[in-house]
Amino acid sequence: MKLEGQDVVCVGFADWDAKLLTNQHHLMGRLARRNRVLFVESLGLRRPQLAGRDLRRILRRLRRGLAPPRESGGVHVLSPLVVPLHGSELLRRLNAWLLRQQVRRAARRLGMERPLLWGYVPQAEQLIPALEPRLVVYHCVDDIAAQKGVDAEAFRAREQRFARAADLVIASAPALAERLRSLNPNVLYAPNVADTGLFSTALQAGPVDPALELLPRPRIVFHGALVATKLDLGLIAELARLRPDWSIVLVGPRGLGDPGTDLSPIEGIANVRELGSRAHDELPAVLRGAAAGIIPYSMNSLTGSIFPMKVYEYLAAGLPVVSTPLPALDGVEDVILASDAEAMAAALDSELSADTPELRAERSRRAASHSWDARIEEIEAALP
Repeated sequence: MKLEGQDVVCVGFADWDAKLLTNQHHLMGRLARRNRVLFVESLGLRRPQLAGRDLRRILRRLRRGLAPPRESGGVHVLSPLVVPLHGSELLRRLNAWLLRQQVRRAARRLGMERPLLWGYVPQAEQLIPALEPRLVVYHCVDDIAAQKGVDAEAFRAREQRFARAADLVIASAPALAERLRSLNPNVLYAPNVADTGLFSTALQAGPVDPALELLPRPRIVFHGALVATKLDLGLIAELARLRPDWSIVLVGPRGLGDPGTDLSPIEGIANVRELGSRAHDELPAVLRGAAAGIIPYSMNSLTGSIFPMKVYEYLAAGLPVVSTPLPALDGVEDVILASDAEAMAAALDSELSADTPELRAERSRRAASHSWDARIEEIEAALP
């Protein structure tokens, strides 16, 4: 099936204007260049916390939910009004009814008939009777049921139904693919890729992020959400202690998805520096001034099903990459796995001493095939 001239209704797990762009943003933004895309923003799968970020998001959703779909970058965006609590069957039924009414109305407003239904969350199953889609895709890029605050039992039950109903299941990590193949034989393993063209510009002469430029070299960079559920904070603290002359630089929003996250184990360490968030197109300027990229994730049920998008972003920028031994990264070319801080420090020592402009260009060249355009072609070939 060619993904061109199609109507696509996508049910995402984040807001369209989220601080961190994920698979759904990159893929739907590109599909919208050749198709009509209605993106349904996050349904609020975790229980909200009485923290500033969650409260602001609820108020923004109330305001937007009363308006028709807005257009952003060629994508039509719907902010559905649902009750951000999913713990009871009554509330789940109410939310399902609200979702069907709002999405059906938005699709009709856009002139969509029997669209392709693309769900990043299994709650998209609720839209099958309302939309009568010509094709159903379940795109699983995370083990959402393992995330903090999510009703895992209810989520898993819905996922089983949606995966069985899908014409194609796409899984971004081997553990996800293995689990979902028990529900549907048509599973495409498609790890996260990157905007390799954008990140390869880090190899070109240009400005370095001003805040990064002030820090001592070598600068060892992590970019992404700063949350205790994913980051191995003890490893980061120990790495900084082992190499006090390095700058360990963290770039990204603090507490995204977990507003109450506790980062105290790395606070106050002189050579661990938080630079805050950067827009996606500003990240090459960060990586241009970096000596290496790291993925210091904890090993737990959540990260066991993650293929980080930053892998090919780092590599497209030419950086050496060292990660904790995430199962999805076993055997990935140009990624070195290190089980603890001492092993990570030693691996980085080796990579930094051997690194050259030629090696950076080679890493970037090998990463180039892991682009979003290549991924869309692969998905097109897998669609029935």
